[in-house]
Amino acid sequence: MTPAVIWLVAGLVLIAAEVLSGAFVLLMLGGAALLAGGASLLVAGPIVGGAVFVVSAGLLVFAVRPPLRRKLERGLGHHESHLKRLVGANAVVVRRVDGHGGQVTIGGDLWSARAVDADDVLEPGEHATVMEISGATALVVGVA
Repeated sequence: MTPAVIWLVAGLVLIAAEVLSGAFVLLMLGGAALLAGGASLLVAGPIVGGAVFVVSAGLLVFAVRPPLRRKLERGLGHHESHLKRLVGANAVVVRRVDGHGGQVTIGGDLWSARAVDADDVLEPGEHATVMEISGATALVVGVA
């Protein structure tokens, strides 16, 4: 195998492994390996590929990754604030809600729900208040 093929395969493997990591480091290293593979195709010699990898990996990890992470975290912050706005919202029971589960609609959206008090039972059509969002489940209490 030529150095260019090795770089290209390594780049694809690193990019695929990023799915498990989620920190963007492997994505940046994979991109650098792809650039090194491209350079090795254009200019013969493993030293060129290695130099391109080192320089591009440094630039990608230290110059591109931080703003990319900030942008992603800002997007997640918006998502979290949306979930916080649901606390205190009115919900309508669609499928019986008890301490084990059920379903409600909140603002027209269907949510999995669970009663805050495990002994409470809310029947379809009853109104509830969202007390907390836990993952994809709304924790609710009945409205008297």
